[in-house]
Amino acid sequence: MTTARPAMDPAEETALLDSIQKWVDREVRPVVMHHDHNDIWPAELVDQMAEMGLFGATIGSEYGGLGLPATTYAKIVSQIASYWMAITGIFNSHLIMAVAVERFGTPEQKAEWLPKFATGEIRGGLALTEPNAGTDLQAIRTTAVRDGDDYVINGTKTWISNGLNGSCFALLVKTDPKAEPRYKGMSLFIAPKGPGFTTGKKFEKLGYKGIDSAELIFDNYRIPAANLIGGVEGQGFFQATGGLELGRINVAARGVGLAEGALRLATDYAQQRQTMGKPIADHQAIQLYLGDMVTRARAARLLTFDAAEAYDRGERCDMQAGMAKYFASEAAVKNSQEAMRIYGGYSYSKEYEIERFYRDSMLMCIGEGTNEMQRMIIAKQWVKRNPA
Repeated sequence: MTTARPAMDPAEETALLDSIQKWVDREVRPVVMHHDHNDIWPAELVDQMAEMGLFGATIGSEYGGLGLPATTYAKIVSQIASYWMAITGIFNSHLIMAVAVERFGTPEQKAEWLPKFATGEIRGGLALTEPNAGTDLQAIRTTAVRDGDDYVINGTKTWISNGLNGSCFALLVKTDPKAEPRYKGMSLFIAPKGPGFTTGKKFEKLGYKGIDSAELIFDNYRIPAANLIGGVEGQGFFQATGGLELGRINVAARGVGLAEGALRLATDYAQQRQTMGKPIADHQAIQLYLGDMVTRARAARLLTFDAAEAYDRGERCDMQAGMAKYFASEAAVKNSQEAMRIYGGYSYSKEYEIERFYRDSMLMCIGEGTNEMQRMIIAKQWVKRNPA
């Protein structure tokens, strides 16, 4: 359960979204292809996002954040993602870490860490995945052993967003590897980089360029016991997965952005490209594609805001977030594929943006829990809510 958060004043929200769009037009669109094609960390854009407060978007105003409701946050994410999805992942991973601290941390942890998270002075993400533990988080092997006032951590995390450029991570470990059920032996730590905490290789990816995905290696990494989120061992599994509701709403919003961005590009191209003496938008075959694409994008948006509104009401929303993430990510893939067909041979040219949407979209079906897992969550919750 989350704390209910009221909707933003419509006029203020419109002004905020207008400023985001002006920033996208002025700063993002001119550089996106260069950064994407060369897989360059967008340092200037990251600094600008920090100045706009995006690293504190959902952090409470009492800690210096914007305190935005999930509905407004999702609109920002979809708006940016419709031009460049990857940069929304830079602050999303960071905010999931912040959610874990804000929801489950001690008063001292909140006071110490959240103001620095909100300004972007400290940036990072969520360190869950390991080489043999992704969807099955309970299979992680990274351990934390108590030693006086510290814990000593050993293990490896992989595919961690912001791994190279982030400075702090919410780190999921086993404090009791023998616990049964396994989740009772898991704990979550606020883990800043330091001695014993090194970064391994950066992964080369098909898409999602610009943001780094890397290994994190812990070799007798010593961390104060005060960094155990909530101060009690054995709560880490629920603390980590509790933040994933917001993460899945973010991924759904990214899917909406990709689906709408692909639709925008295809619509423009279909009216400019001519065959047989008329724009291809006048051909029935293209109209069938566009009709499907606009319907799919709209449905994805409505599902996403249904989940965000439930989150803002403080309700459990794993089913709604799962449906939104599942449908919107699949909509992103399908719309990018159909846009590629509308572009024809030009879709394979890196001179056109549509190929980036195609490369980026598939990740949304995998990240923050695979769509196969989302379908299982949806089904289980549906049956639970509708007993025979």
